[in-house]
Amino acid sequence: MDEETLREALARYRDAGGPSYEEFARGGGIDRPGGSELSYSRFFREFLVPNRPCVLSGSVTAAWPGRQLWVQEDGGPDFQHLLHRFGDAVVPVANCDVQEYNANPKESLTLSEYLSYWRERRAHGHTSPRGCLYLKDWHMHRDFPDHGVYSTPLFFRSDWLNEYWDSIRLDDYRFVYMGPKGSCWSANLCGRKRWLLFPPGEEAALRDRAGSLAYDVLSPALRDPQLYPGAAQSHSPIEVIQEPGEVLFVPSGWYHQVHNLEDTISINHNWLNGCNVDTVWRFLRAELSAVQDEIGEWRDSMADWHQHCQVMMKSCTGMDFSQFYVFLETIARNRMEWLDSGLEDPGPGGAQGSELGRRQAMFDLHRVGAALESLLADADFTRLEVDSPGLGSSPGGLLREVREVADSALT
Repeated sequence: MDEETLREALARYRDAGGPSYEEFARGGGIDRPGGSELSYSRFFREFLVPNRPCVLSGSVTAAWPGRQLWVQEDGGPDFQHLLHRFGDAVVPVANCDVQEYNANPKESLTLSEYLSYWRERRAHGHTSPRGCLYLKDWHMHRDFPDHGVYSTPLFFRSDWLNEYWDSIRLDDYRFVYMGPKGSCWSANLCGRKRWLLFPPGEEAALRDRAGSLAYDVLSPALRDPQLYPGAAQSHSPIEVIQEPGEVLFVPSGWYHQVHNLEDTISINHNWLNGCNVDTVWRFLRAELSAVQDEIGEWRDSMADWHQHCQVMMKSCTGMDFSQFYVFLETIARNRMEWLDSGLEDPGPGGAQGSELGRRQAMFDLHRVGAALESLLADADFTRLEVDSPGLGSSPGGLLREVREVADSALT
């Protein structure tokens, strides 16, 4: 990141001006800014900060071993290689032809069993009495850390979410998806996908009278105002065809629906960083508020009502306010370590975030500070006993430390 980009980004967040999506409502398309020749500073400035989607060219993934090892010469998936390397792995599989509670039921199969199904489906004209089974959310990177299939593109390496989960060795948000024809960066190793995207706020028009999002945004039911009273105000989705090797950046809050146009294998990372940490914090606050409304009648009679609300929220979101604080502290410690190291750009590795350099660490630390300030001002957080084993200081002490290091690094 260059100096001008850093200062522009910090000024933009200080001004608290939210991104505008009017051009997309008027029918604007999604940019294709190139790939390996694209600078990180330009990507950060034009897409990450304004929360705009884009498609990166196949040059970003051209050197990935998976583009050769997992793909046959005709462009289809190499079942033999996958079977040999991962055949015994247990993978989650969803049935796309069945809807239960606005989702697809899942089962666990070995990859060998799933590939056998996939072959049979292809042999029978892409049909199967078992329905359209889609392998999704396979934690291949976690289960096979030495896989050597791909590396995270430079543009997405400021990844606080996976940095945190890696540090506590519990989970990750890196997934492999595989599926037959018909079935939030996402990179296609092989196959083509059709994406339908809606800018933040547009999803409100896709909710039914009960508040549930439409299962299929192309369903004729959306034309029924009795079922979907707001659908008439919805704009048409932005359509993107993702070709083999291309990487689609799907920013925070962009509702999307995906269709495989061919047999497809893709790498998908859910992630967050300093550009959208405020969005995550707003989401957590909204989820807690919904839980509090749901069990509000027991507020005075239930012991530890506030803590019960946190537990219920975590069961839905995967994180409560205390863990969000520990998450922020983890990122803060890593960035302060990097800034204190005195290394110059680019870092050779070691401290988290070092490969993106000193200015990225400065930006991250300023954004952690802003999130901590908002967290400390929240009455529901201040009621909690924050447990941060091994990480040290109180929330107030951490905020003072972050501000001191961030301000001194910027001068």
